[in-house]
Amino acid sequence: MYSRVLVAIDGSKTSSQALDMAIRLAQDSKAVLMPLYVIDLPVMAYDVPGFDPSIVRDAYFEEGRLLCADAQTKTLAAGLQGIARSVEAHSMAEDIAHCIVRVAAEFNADLIVMGTHGRRGVRRLVLGSVAERVLRSARCPILLVPAHKHLPESAV
Repeated sequence: MYSRVLVAIDGSKTSSQALDMAIRLAQDSKAVLMPLYVIDLPVMAYDVPGFDPSIVRDAYFEEGRLLCADAQTKTLAAGLQGIARSVEAHSMAEDIAHCIVRVAAEFNADLIVMGTHGRRGVRRLVLGSVAERVLRSARCPILLVPAHKHLPESAV
């Protein structure tokens, strides 16, 4: 059914559930899986006098490296092909949602899997949810995994 599945990861419980769901779908479809972590630094991080934004940037890169390594391990353990990827959103020109959609297009994804709620709470309040913005702009189907405490065993 699907041949190329992209799953957005951010370290939240919901994105972990989305990764589990994406692995299951990729196994059923014999699809290539790309877990994707997006690094997005708020513009205000660059405007604080005496603050070195590279500290925050480096922390995001390290978090992305760790999350991608874990997702890659799960992908390979499930017998799937694919490479976990960490990308940085272009500061002023694109946000997390645009970056997900851009990478999905580059990957020729025929499905994007993501959680409905991630770790970007403040930005969600200000700009609307990342999931909603991906849903509105993606050119392929989106599977949104809700932020429930437990998914049914048959779904994982």
